[in-house]
Amino acid sequence: MESNAFVLYSRDKCPLCDKAKQVLEEVKVESGIGYKEIDIHTDDDLLGKFGLMIPVVEWKDEIVQFGNVDKSALNRLLEK
Repeated sequence: MESNAFVLYSRDKCPLCDKAKQVLEEVKVESGIGYKEIDIHTDDDLLGKFGLMIPVVEWKDEIVQFGNVDKSALNRLLEK
């Protein structure tokens, strides 16, 4: 995965996560910047860290959004 990709921390049966994936897919189509999805239930540390925050979007090792993912804010990150 290229280093300039979003990371989405999510879990199954999470409507907000599904919405976040949809937004990230749109960003990917428009910008060519992809994302990698990580299920927080695969790692106890991630579960403890993000359990109440998901979905969490990370960009360049920084948490940039959680909960409701905003497409225009993600696009602004890409302009920097």
